[in-house]
Amino acid sequence: MLTEDRKTVSVKRVGQTQWITFRRSEQMNAMSMQMLDEMAGALVQAMTDDEVRAVALTGSGRVFCAGADLKEVSEAELKPGEPDLLDRVDHAFGLIRSGPKPVIAAVNGLTLAGGLEMVMACDLVFAAESAKLGDAHSNFGVFPGAGGAAILPRRIGLNRAKYLLFSGEHVSAREMMDWGLVNKVVPDDELRDTVQAFTDKLAEKSPAVLRRMKAVANRAMNVDEPAALAEEMLNLRAHMRSWDIREGLAAFAEKRKPQFRGY
Repeated sequence: MLTEDRKTVSVKRVGQTQWITFRRSEQMNAMSMQMLDEMAGALVQAMTDDEVRAVALTGSGRVFCAGADLKEVSEAELKPGEPDLLDRVDHAFGLIRSGPKPVIAAVNGLTLAGGLEMVMACDLVFAAESAKLGDAHSNFGVFPGAGGAAILPRRIGLNRAKYLLFSGEHVSAREMMDWGLVNKVVPDDELRDTVQAFTDKLAEKSPAVLRRMKAVANRAMNVDEPAALAEEMLNLRAHMRSWDIREGLAAFAEKRKPQFRGY
């Protein structure tokens, strides 16, 4: 079992799931530049390790993530050309969106602004019963930059998104599930076990299939139906030459559990 504590995140592998836990609970797990760098490093590690089949993101304490560290943003003194917090957000969230493995947000508590945008970047969202989610950018005169205005309407509908964006209010995890953003709501003390049980099931699937499904499904949101279907067919034709499909079909015929390799 891999366990690694960095300054702002901890990394722990349970089975074939890499857990990345934010460790800035006193700052409501707000995203500092260091936290984003350490999260990105942990994500790269997970995405390139064949032993990892899924990634779970969660927060320490009672908060998942309250967004960007606005104190650091206001006080930052960067050299010309040095990546700022927005560059780091773009990089880390890009790894979540486009990485080849499923990323599950295990939302343990309050989730606001950039925290909500991080959740939207994930493939699936499991939330504790007590968790609350909202945008909150407008409360501090901050404009969203990682999906608050651009992606949230696609997830929950335009009117609901505008309500959260304009009001700065947050709503319960169960309401967010009704709106389509959260996949499952569970009792607080069952969140980690529920996510782990789910990712253990993912570990039994073909990594090649999950990788292609994630990529095609993501791109399908930005193209018309004929283009999406054409790309799906291209990926199927490529997948027909893979080890995993031959192994899956053989296992079916032989009535045994398949042993996928991811290629």
